[in-house]
Amino acid sequence: MTDVVADLLSDTLTRPTLAMREAMANADVGDDVFGEDPTVRALEEHVAGLLGHEAGLFTPTGSMANQLGLRLHVAPGRELVADQQAHVVRAELGAAAVFSGITSRTWASERGLLDPAGPMSLVTTGVGPYQVETSLVVVENTHNFGGGTVQPIEAIREVRAATTALGVAMHLDGARLWNAHVASGVPLADYGREFDTVSVCLSKGLGAPVGSVLVGSADAMAEARIWRKRYGGGMRQVGILAAAGLHALEHHLERLADDHARARRFAEACAAAVPGVIDPATVETNIVVLDVGAAGTTSAAFVEALLAHGIRTYAVGPKAVRLVWHLDVDDAGTEAAIRAAREVLTTD
Repeated sequence: MTDVVADLLSDTLTRPTLAMREAMANADVGDDVFGEDPTVRALEEHVAGLLGHEAGLFTPTGSMANQLGLRLHVAPGRELVADQQAHVVRAELGAAAVFSGITSRTWASERGLLDPAGPMSLVTTGVGPYQVETSLVVVENTHNFGGGTVQPIEAIREVRAATTALGVAMHLDGARLWNAHVASGVPLADYGREFDTVSVCLSKGLGAPVGSVLVGSADAMAEARIWRKRYGGGMRQVGILAAAGLHALEHHLERLADDHARARRFAEACAAAVPGVIDPATVETNIVVLDVGAAGTTSAAFVEALLAHGIRTYAVGPKAVRLVWHLDVDDAGTEAAIRAAREVLTTD
Protein backbone atom coordinates (compact mmCIF):
# COMPACT_ATOMS: atom_id res chain seq x y z
CA MET A 1 0.00 0.00 0.00
CA THR A 2 1.34 3.44 -0.96
CA ASP A 3 2.21 5.70 1.96
CA VAL A 4 -0.01 8.78 2.24
CA VAL A 5 1.98 11.91 1.42
CA ALA A 6 -0.89 14.40 1.60
CA ASP A 7 -4.26 13.48 3.06
CA LEU A 8 -6.75 15.82 1.39
CA LEU A 9 -9.80 13.64 2.03
CA SER A 10 -11.22 16.12 4.57
CA ASP A 11 -10.25 18.73 7.14
CA THR A 12 -11.84 16.45 9.74
CA LEU A 13 -8.63 14.39 9.63
CA THR A 14 -6.59 16.88 11.65
CA ARG A 15 -4.84 15.53 14.73
CA PRO A 16 -4.34 17.40 18.00
CA THR A 17 -0.99 19.14 18.24
CA LEU A 18 1.28 18.50 21.22
CA ALA A 19 0.34 21.88 22.71
CA MET A 20 -3.36 21.05 22.30
CA ARG A 21 -2.88 17.68 23.98
CA GLU A 22 -1.17 19.40 26.91
CA ALA A 23 -4.09 21.83 27.22
CA MET A 24 -6.48 18.89 27.25
CA ALA A 25 -4.49 17.04 29.90
CA ASN A 26 -4.46 20.09 32.16
CA ALA A 27 -8.12 21.04 31.73
CA ASP A 28 -10.22 21.82 34.78
CA VAL A 29 -13.28 19.54 34.57
CA GLY A 30 -16.64 18.82 36.15
CA ASP A 31 -19.92 17.10 35.28
CA ASP A 32 -21.35 18.89 32.25
CA VAL A 33 -24.81 17.28 32.53
CA PHE A 34 -25.11 19.20 35.79
CA GLY A 35 -23.56 22.28 34.14
CA GLU A 36 -20.51 21.98 36.36
CA ASP A 37 -17.66 21.70 33.88
CA PRO A 38 -15.84 25.06 34.00
CA THR A 39 -13.92 24.51 30.77
CA VAL A 40 -17.07 23.68 28.84
CA ARG A 41 -18.77 26.77 30.25
CA ALA A 42 -15.78 28.89 29.25
CA LEU A 43 -15.88 27.53 25.69
CA GLU A 44 -19.63 28.07 25.36
CA GLU A 45 -19.39 31.63 26.65
CA HIS A 46 -16.40 32.43 24.44
CA VAL A 47 -17.97 31.14 21.23
CA ALA A 48 -21.30 32.82 21.98
CA GLY A 49 -19.45 36.10 22.50
CA LEU A 50 -17.52 35.74 19.26
CA LEU A 51 -20.78 35.24 17.36
CA GLY A 52 -22.75 37.97 19.13
CA HIS A 53 -25.19 35.67 20.94
CA GLU A 54 -26.23 35.23 24.55
CA ALA A 55 -25.34 31.60 25.15
CA GLY A 56 -23.82 28.47 23.68
CA LEU A 57 -24.08 24.71 23.97
CA PHE A 58 -21.20 22.29 23.40
CA THR A 59 -22.12 19.22 21.35
CA PRO A 60 -20.11 16.17 20.32
CA THR A 61 -20.79 16.64 16.60
CA GLY A 62 -21.70 19.27 14.06
CA SER A 63 -24.69 17.24 12.92
CA MET A 64 -26.08 17.24 16.45
CA ALA A 65 -25.55 21.00 16.74
CA ASN A 66 -27.40 21.51 13.46
CA GLN A 67 -30.22 19.16 14.38
CA LEU A 68 -30.73 20.88 17.72
CA GLY A 69 -30.88 24.21 15.91
CA LEU A 70 -33.47 22.91 13.46
CA ARG A 71 -35.53 21.37 16.25
CA LEU A 72 -35.71 24.70 18.08
CA HIS A 73 -37.33 26.46 15.12
CA VAL A 74 -39.44 23.93 13.23
CA ALA A 75 -42.43 22.12 14.71
CA PRO A 76 -43.25 18.60 13.43
CA GLY A 77 -45.07 18.80 10.11
CA ARG A 78 -43.62 22.18 9.18
CA GLU A 79 -40.71 22.76 6.86
CA LEU A 80 -37.24 24.16 6.49
CA VAL A 81 -35.78 25.37 3.19
CA ALA A 82 -32.13 25.04 2.22
CA ASP A 83 -30.10 24.88 -0.96
CA GLN A 84 -29.98 21.57 -2.79
CA GLN A 85 -26.39 20.81 -1.75
CA ALA A 86 -26.72 21.84 1.89
CA HIS A 87 -25.17 19.55 4.47
CA VAL A 88 -28.38 19.45 6.54
CA VAL A 89 -30.32 17.91 3.65
CA ARG A 90 -27.57 15.99 1.87
CA ALA A 91 -25.25 14.62 4.54
CA GLU A 92 -27.12 14.30 7.84
CA LEU A 93 -28.98 11.14 6.84
CA GLY A 94 -32.48 12.57 6.97
CA ALA A 95 -32.15 13.38 10.67
CA ALA A 96 -34.51 16.37 10.56
CA ALA A 97 -37.31 14.13 9.32
CA VAL A 98 -36.43 11.13 11.50
CA PHE A 99 -35.95 12.96 14.80
CA SER A 100 -38.15 16.03 14.45
CA GLY A 101 -40.82 15.34 11.83
CA ILE A 102 -39.49 18.20 9.70
CA THR A 103 -40.05 18.32 5.96
CA SER A 104 -37.56 20.02 3.65
CA ARG A 105 -37.56 21.78 0.30
CA THR A 106 -34.52 22.99 -1.59
CA TRP A 107 -33.57 25.64 -4.09
CA ALA A 108 -30.99 25.29 -6.86
CA SER A 109 -27.67 27.06 -6.38
CA GLU A 110 -24.42 27.48 -8.27
CA ARG A 111 -21.54 26.34 -6.04
CA GLY A 112 -23.87 26.75 -3.07
CA LEU A 113 -23.74 30.53 -3.45
CA LEU A 114 -26.64 32.27 -1.74
CA ASP A 115 -28.97 34.19 -4.04
CA PRO A 116 -31.81 35.65 -1.93
CA ALA A 117 -34.27 34.85 -4.71
CA GLY A 118 -33.67 31.14 -4.11
CA PRO A 119 -34.95 30.78 -0.55
CA MET A 120 -37.57 33.50 -0.89
CA SER A 121 -39.11 31.70 -3.87
CA LEU A 122 -39.85 28.78 -1.55
CA VAL A 123 -40.82 30.40 1.74
CA THR A 124 -44.55 29.85 2.29
CA THR A 125 -46.50 31.40 5.17
CA GLY A 126 -50.12 32.14 6.02
CA VAL A 127 -51.61 29.29 4.00
CA GLY A 128 -53.60 27.62 6.76
CA PRO A 129 -54.40 23.92 6.26
CA TYR A 130 -53.67 23.91 2.53
CA GLN A 131 -49.87 23.82 2.31
CA VAL A 132 -46.88 23.13 4.53
CA GLU A 133 -45.70 26.35 6.19
CA THR A 134 -42.07 27.38 6.24
CA SER A 135 -40.52 27.94 9.66
CA LEU A 136 -36.82 28.13 8.87
CA VAL A 137 -34.26 29.09 6.23
CA VAL A 138 -30.89 27.33 6.54
CA VAL A 139 -27.71 28.87 5.12
CA GLU A 140 -24.34 27.09 5.01
CA ASN A 141 -21.15 29.17 5.24
CA THR A 142 -18.67 28.21 3.94
CA HIS A 143 -20.44 25.82 1.63
CA ASN A 144 -18.93 22.36 1.75
CA PHE A 145 -20.17 20.68 -1.42
CA GLY A 146 -20.11 24.02 -3.22
CA GLY A 147 -16.33 24.05 -2.88
CA GLY A 148 -15.73 26.23 0.18
CA THR A 149 -17.91 29.06 -1.11
CA VAL A 150 -18.10 32.13 1.14
CA GLN A 151 -21.63 33.54 1.43
CA PRO A 152 -21.79 37.32 0.83
CA ILE A 153 -22.90 39.15 3.95
CA GLU A 154 -25.11 41.43 1.81
CA ALA A 155 -27.08 38.42 0.52
CA ILE A 156 -27.47 37.07 4.04
CA ARG A 157 -28.78 40.43 5.26
CA GLU A 158 -31.28 40.59 2.41
CA VAL A 159 -32.68 37.17 3.29
CA ARG A 160 -32.75 38.09 6.97
CA ALA A 161 -34.80 41.20 6.32
CA ALA A 162 -37.29 39.28 4.20
CA THR A 163 -37.67 36.37 6.64
CA THR A 164 -38.02 38.67 9.66
CA ALA A 165 -40.97 40.37 8.00
CA LEU A 166 -42.60 36.95 7.56
CA GLY A 167 -41.82 35.58 11.02
CA VAL A 168 -39.49 32.90 9.62
CA ALA A 169 -36.32 32.02 11.54
CA MET A 170 -32.80 31.53 10.17
CA HIS A 171 -30.16 28.98 11.14
CA LEU A 172 -26.53 29.14 10.04
CA ASP A 173 -24.66 25.90 9.47
CA GLY A 174 -21.31 27.53 10.14
CA ALA A 175 -19.20 24.38 10.35
CA ARG A 176 -16.52 26.31 8.45
CA LEU A 177 -17.59 29.83 9.40
CA TRP A 178 -14.05 30.38 10.67
CA ASN A 179 -12.82 29.98 7.09
CA ALA A 180 -15.41 32.45 5.81
CA HIS A 181 -14.34 34.98 8.44
CA VAL A 182 -10.64 34.66 7.63
CA ALA A 183 -11.19 34.75 3.86
CA SER A 184 -13.65 37.66 3.79
CA GLY A 185 -12.56 39.73 6.76
CA VAL A 186 -16.20 39.95 7.88
CA PRO A 187 -16.31 39.84 11.70
CA LEU A 188 -17.77 36.67 13.16
CA ALA A 189 -20.39 38.65 15.06
CA ASP A 190 -21.53 40.32 11.82
CA TYR A 191 -22.35 36.88 10.44
CA GLY A 192 -23.75 35.62 13.72
CA ARG A 193 -26.22 38.39 14.43
CA GLU A 194 -28.11 37.71 11.18
CA PHE A 195 -29.22 34.29 12.46
CA ASP A 196 -31.37 33.03 15.32
CA THR A 197 -29.00 30.11 15.86
CA VAL A 198 -25.51 29.31 14.59
CA SER A 199 -23.53 26.07 14.71
CA VAL A 200 -19.74 26.13 14.42
CA CYS A 201 -17.34 23.20 14.26
CA LEU A 202 -14.07 22.88 16.17
CA SER A 203 -12.85 19.61 14.64
CA LYS A 204 -12.28 20.63 11.04
CA GLY A 205 -9.74 23.30 10.09
CA LEU A 206 -9.22 24.37 13.69
CA GLY A 207 -7.85 20.94 14.49
CA ALA A 208 -9.68 19.97 17.68
CA PRO A 209 -10.35 16.22 17.91
CA VAL A 210 -14.12 16.55 18.39
CA GLY A 211 -16.90 18.99 19.08
CA SER A 212 -19.14 21.79 17.85
CA VAL A 213 -20.94 24.67 19.54
CA LEU A 214 -24.50 25.86 18.95
CA VAL A 215 -25.26 29.45 19.92
CA GLY A 216 -28.46 31.45 20.30
CA SER A 217 -30.52 33.09 23.00
CA ALA A 218 -30.22 31.90 26.60
CA ASP A 219 -33.74 30.48 26.49
CA ALA A 220 -33.06 28.66 23.23
CA MET A 221 -29.86 27.10 24.55
CA ALA A 222 -31.65 25.97 27.72
CA GLU A 223 -34.18 24.17 25.54
CA ALA A 224 -31.43 22.79 23.29
CA ARG A 225 -29.67 21.39 26.37
CA ILE A 226 -32.79 19.32 27.14
CA TRP A 227 -32.97 18.02 23.58
CA ARG A 228 -29.24 17.26 23.60
CA LYS A 229 -29.85 14.94 26.55
CA ARG A 230 -32.81 13.33 24.77
CA TYR A 231 -30.64 12.73 21.72
CA GLY A 232 -28.01 10.99 23.87
CA GLY A 233 -25.59 13.90 23.83
CA GLY A 234 -25.30 14.51 27.57
CA MET A 235 -21.61 14.42 28.51
CA ARG A 236 -19.71 14.33 31.79
CA GLN A 237 -16.09 15.50 32.32
CA VAL A 238 -15.94 16.76 28.77
CA GLY A 239 -13.76 19.75 29.61
CA ILE A 240 -10.83 17.74 28.31
CA LEU A 241 -12.41 18.15 24.85
CA ALA A 242 -13.60 21.72 25.34
CA ALA A 243 -10.02 22.66 26.23
CA ALA A 244 -8.96 21.54 22.76
CA GLY A 245 -11.56 23.88 21.26
CA LEU A 246 -10.37 26.83 23.34
CA HIS A 247 -6.77 26.13 22.36
CA ALA A 248 -7.75 25.86 18.69
CA LEU A 249 -9.57 29.20 18.74
CA GLU A 250 -6.57 30.89 20.32
CA HIS A 251 -3.85 29.36 18.17
CA HIS A 252 -5.32 27.95 14.93
CA LEU A 253 -7.82 30.51 13.68
CA GLU A 254 -5.68 32.98 11.75
CA ARG A 255 -3.52 30.23 10.25
CA LEU A 256 -6.52 29.12 8.17
CA ALA A 257 -5.25 31.65 5.65
CA ASP A 258 -2.35 29.26 4.96
CA ASP A 259 -4.80 26.51 3.99
CA HIS A 260 -6.62 28.92 1.70
CA ALA A 261 -3.39 29.95 -0.04
CA ARG A 262 -2.32 26.34 -0.58
CA ALA A 263 -5.71 25.36 -1.98
CA ARG A 264 -5.60 28.30 -4.40
CA ARG A 265 -2.07 27.40 -5.48
CA PHE A 266 -3.18 23.84 -6.22
CA ALA A 267 -6.21 25.09 -8.17
CA GLU A 268 -4.10 27.44 -10.25
CA ALA A 269 -1.69 24.64 -11.12
CA CYS A 270 -4.54 22.31 -12.18
CA ALA A 271 -6.18 25.05 -14.26
CA ALA A 272 -2.90 25.74 -16.01
CA ALA A 273 -2.46 22.03 -16.78
CA VAL A 274 -6.01 21.44 -18.04
CA PRO A 275 -8.20 24.51 -18.52
CA GLY A 276 -11.75 23.74 -17.47
CA VAL A 277 -11.09 21.44 -14.51
CA ILE A 278 -11.33 24.35 -12.07
CA ASP A 279 -11.71 28.11 -12.09
CA PRO A 280 -9.17 29.28 -9.49
CA ALA A 281 -11.22 32.42 -8.85
CA THR A 282 -13.88 30.23 -7.23
CA VAL A 283 -11.43 28.81 -4.69
CA GLU A 284 -11.96 31.19 -1.78
CA THR A 285 -11.06 28.98 1.14
CA ASN A 286 -9.59 25.53 1.79
CA ILE A 287 -11.73 23.38 -0.52
CA VAL A 288 -11.12 22.58 -4.18
CA VAL A 289 -13.66 20.67 -6.28
CA LEU A 290 -12.19 19.51 -9.59
CA ASP A 291 -14.31 18.71 -12.63
CA VAL A 292 -12.12 15.82 -13.73
CA GLY A 293 -14.54 15.11 -16.56
CA ALA A 294 -12.98 18.10 -18.32
CA ALA A 295 -9.77 16.05 -18.43
CA GLY A 296 -11.58 13.04 -19.87
CA THR A 297 -11.62 10.92 -16.72
CA THR A 298 -13.99 9.90 -13.95
CA SER A 299 -13.84 10.74 -10.28
CA ALA A 300 -13.28 7.08 -9.35
CA ALA A 301 -10.32 6.77 -11.71
CA PHE A 302 -8.84 10.09 -10.59
CA VAL A 303 -9.14 9.25 -6.89
CA GLU A 304 -7.49 5.87 -7.46
CA ALA A 305 -4.69 7.36 -9.58
CA LEU A 306 -3.88 10.05 -7.01
CA LEU A 307 -3.89 7.51 -4.22
CA ALA A 308 -1.16 5.63 -6.10
CA HIS A 309 0.89 8.81 -5.67
CA GLY A 310 0.10 8.99 -1.95
CA ILE A 311 -2.59 11.67 -2.26
CA ARG A 312 -6.00 10.92 -0.71
CA THR A 313 -9.04 12.70 -2.17
CA TYR A 314 -12.83 12.32 -2.12
CA ALA A 315 -15.27 11.75 -5.00
CA VAL A 316 -18.35 13.95 -4.57
CA GLY A 317 -19.90 13.08 -7.92
CA PRO A 318 -19.28 10.94 -11.02
CA LYS A 319 -16.84 13.54 -12.38
CA ALA A 320 -16.25 15.76 -9.34
CA VAL A 321 -13.44 15.29 -6.82
CA ARG A 322 -13.01 17.29 -3.60
CA LEU A 323 -9.67 18.10 -1.98
CA VAL A 324 -9.52 19.85 1.40
CA TRP A 325 -6.53 21.59 2.96
CA HIS A 326 -5.92 21.67 6.73
CA LEU A 327 -3.21 22.11 9.32
CA ASP A 328 -1.73 18.65 8.69
CA VAL A 329 -0.99 19.45 5.01
CA ASP A 330 2.05 21.69 4.56
CA ASP A 331 3.77 23.23 1.53
CA ALA A 332 5.62 20.00 0.75
CA GLY A 333 2.38 18.02 0.77
CA THR A 334 0.75 20.64 -1.44
CA GLU A 335 3.58 20.46 -3.98
CA ALA A 336 3.33 16.67 -4.01
CA ALA A 337 -0.40 16.96 -4.69
CA ILE A 338 0.24 19.43 -7.52
CA ARG A 339 2.77 17.12 -9.18
CA ALA A 340 0.48 14.12 -8.92
CA ALA A 341 -2.61 15.95 -10.15
CA ARG A 342 -0.77 17.43 -13.13
CA GLU A 343 0.49 14.01 -14.14
CA VAL A 344 -2.88 12.31 -13.80
CA LEU A 345 -4.87 15.12 -15.47
CA THR A 346 -2.57 15.30 -18.50
CA THR A 347 -2.17 11.56 -19.05
CA ASP A 348 -4.02 10.40 -22.15
